[in-house]
Amino acid sequence: MNNLDKRPTILITNDDGVTAPGIRSLIEAVKDLGHILVVAPDKPQSGMGHAITIGHPLRMNQVNLFEGIESWQVSGTPVDCVKLAVDKLLHRRPDICLSGINHGANHSINVIYSGTMSAAMEASIESIPSIGFSLMDYSMEADFSAAQKVVREVVEQVLGSKPDEHFLLNVNIPSVPYELLRGIKVCRQAYAKYREEFDERRDPHGRKYYWLTGEFINMDSGEDTDVWALQNNYVSVVPVSIDFTDYKTKNRLEGWWKKELTA
Repeated sequence: MNNLDKRPTILITNDDGVTAPGIRSLIEAVKDLGHILVVAPDKPQSGMGHAITIGHPLRMNQVNLFEGIESWQVSGTPVDCVKLAVDKLLHRRPDICLSGINHGANHSINVIYSGTMSAAMEASIESIPSIGFSLMDYSMEADFSAAQKVVREVVEQVLGSKPDEHFLLNVNIPSVPYELLRGIKVCRQAYAKYREEFDERRDPHGRKYYWLTGEFINMDSGEDTDVWALQNNYVSVVPVSIDFTDYKTKNRLEGWWKKELTA
């Protein structure tokens, strides 16, 4: 086996679609660090969370979008992409999965809704160390130059650390020039949410439809949160767990049912 064969296998996916500028920037940032396989949705899948496709077929077609890199587009969700990549293309677990770079923030409560982070989480469930990357700019014309440098630094650090198989990071990057970034800050997820409303409208036929709107509300004043870090031009890095158990409440509830139920 030569040195090239020893390079890690890197699975790359996203939720903005295989043609989004963000995934191209992610590929450019890491393409010389290992064997790259790109498997991404054939159209935008933002806000899909951890959805999977059930009840109708998935299509997977090879595309020639990134020179010298094997790339596939999938008709399903970001999670579908990870599942298909592992089962049908790689036939094994890759060394790491990178998801993004997302167009828009995935801090605080967004981690629940994010297709970007759900793809990374699915990989983590499959015992693949994973990282989701997001830039705080929703524009398709966003400048990813600073984000690429951050991606490179984070991925090199993780690959060199031999991470646990369930290792999972949520990385958010402020939309500022690289020289204005104050550093990388390891954070906790802020307690924040959207105060949502459905704007009632009517189509040209007079029928009602609803458009989701809302305002982001941060209820967490801590300076150790991802929201604070991003507001202060730090890259936020939040370690994420796939175990949703609330252990504090679990310990309290165990006192409620100390005896076994009897017939």
